[in-house]
Amino acid sequence: MGESSTQESMMDDIEALRDFSRFYTQRLGLLGQSYLGSGLGMTEVRVLWELANGELATARAIAERLGLDEGYLSRLLAGFERKGWIAREPDPQDARRRRLVLTAEGRALAATHDAASREAVGAFLGQLSPDARRLLRDGLAQVKQAFTAPEQVELKGLAPGDAGWIVERHGALYTRDEGYDATFEALVAEIMCGFLRGHDPSCERGWVAWGGGRRLGSIFCVRITEETAKLRLFFLEPEARGLGLGRKLLDACLEFARGAGYRELVLWTHESHEAACRLYERAGFEKLSCKANRAFGQDTIELEYRIDL
Repeated sequence: MGESSTQESMMDDIEALRDFSRFYTQRLGLLGQSYLGSGLGMTEVRVLWELANGELATARAIAERLGLDEGYLSRLLAGFERKGWIAREPDPQDARRRRLVLTAEGRALAATHDAASREAVGAFLGQLSPDARRLLRDGLAQVKQAFTAPEQVELKGLAPGDAGWIVERHGALYTRDEGYDATFEALVAEIMCGFLRGHDPSCERGWVAWGGGRRLGSIFCVRITEETAKLRLFFLEPEARGLGLGRKLLDACLEFARGAGYRELVLWTHESHEAACRLYERAGFEKLSCKANRAFGQDTIELEYRIDL
């Protein structure tokens, strides 16, 4: 894509985000000076929520979390204190620091605002069909993920429900993007079943990446021989690609393989997976073979890679 096309795409993205911002602030009634008729602005209500529900006990922590100017936040908190909504008390872990706590009046006020917000959002959602609410929920999860940096993504071990998700998402997306038939999903299911039934946790492991409250990708390290491990089921949701998460998953797999005492890690992929192939080569993998084949209902170019550990 040329520089001009890139700039045009960025301008389209800017206008799309601005349009969405105008749309949702109007639909949820966020434009008034008083949030939901409370007499408080949105920032004041959000700070009250953080004090009531978060683990942020200092002005600096709240400012960093919400991206607020510390001077502005200090004045806002001083107003809360004058109204008797918050108090300052010594931090039991650091006597030099003062913690912010809600008073009984402050807790009651925060609870009132929280209930009003739930009622208003519930009324809005009540106008939508179940399918529309599901579409909204899924879309919001994707929006949240778009703003989630790779360092905020957590890599977790395989848990109940993960295997079904891995099989389903491989099948759905590889059918959509590559035209694969059902035999590919069957292969993924066979790999997952074999791992679940007989893997050795000391030398085999699977990871699922979580961010924004949803699964974003997976990667597995499985034993071939005492000296060789194989990378399998490396996958990222489309919205999680290009953010550095693939390298984070790959590094976790490589680190585990080295710690388990393997001498090499091998993998099999297709030439059409260009981004993944570039990632492997940047990480130091060597291409061993390249051959044409007919698989999953498609003509494919199969690639094998390896890396010394």
